[in-house]
Amino acid sequence: MGSVQRMGTLSVFQSGRAHRVLYFWHSVGNRFLTLTSNAFTNVNLTDMETGYKAFRKEVLDSLTLVEDRFGIEPEITAKVAGAGWRIYEVGISYSGRTYAEGKKIGWRDGVQALVSIVRYSPLMRRRSSDLDG
Repeated sequence: MGSVQRMGTLSVFQSGRAHRVLYFWHSVGNRFLTLTSNAFTNVNLTDMETGYKAFRKEVLDSLTLVEDRFGIEPEITAKVAGAGWRIYEVGISYSGRTYAEGKKIGWRDGVQALVSIVRYSPLMRRRSSDLDG
């Protein structure tokens, strides 16, 4: 029996520790993007947009990444899910930044992430290959 390949991601929503309260609309946007990503990839993450991810070398070697900025998270998630890699979540302690401390995300970044969710979705790739064949 072959070895199981794994990718790990961390979630700011899984920690039981005290944390700084996030901006409400950022939290809503994150949860919406995570739910949408989950629907398009058939995985059940709690925080697709987390900036913390850990990979086995084989996983990284198998990925060809195109996006930058906020399109990279859904691209990675979709390509890892589409390749059938196992994904594990681990809770982390997180203290969100304020705009004064350097938070730079806006609604346009959410739109870019949404476009990437659809573009790299294993479901959409499967559908386009069905139409081609």
